Amino acid sequence: MAESTGPLTVVGKYFDALAAKDFPAVAGLFADDIVWHQPGDNQFSGTHRGGAAVGQLLGGMMAASEGTFALSLTGSPMVNGAVVAVPIHFSGKREDASMAQDGVDLLRVEGDRIAEVWLFSSDPESEDAFWGAA
Repeated sequence: MAESTGPLTVVGKYFDALAAKDFPAVAGLFADDIVWHQPGDNQFSGTHRGGAAVGQLLGGMMAASEGTFALSLTGSPMVNGAVVAVPIHFSGKREDASMAQDGVDLLRVEGDRIAEVWLFSSDPESEDAFWGAA
């Protein structure tokens, strides 16, 4: 396998597992010391360190969106060394609110695990309103 396909393969498995809502498979792709940078000013914002903290974050998002949080790719992933940028669309709804917008996920891969994640939202204010105050 060419060196440049390694990170793309890992990131592809990650997005496939997310689409299937296979959270054990998602968690299995995270480095033990993963660092997750969640944007905005809401209850999920900030830097989350370690697989357990990131698992709690994702579980909290699923709970807050009543299980409706969904993410899909809107274009091809782009790789630069160990870093992969992925154009995405994400959405969620619950009884009293909904959110749908584009963004970019930036993932740094070490070996066969995701070591660091930065998320970017096209409408941070709308995302903050959906997730609720910090």
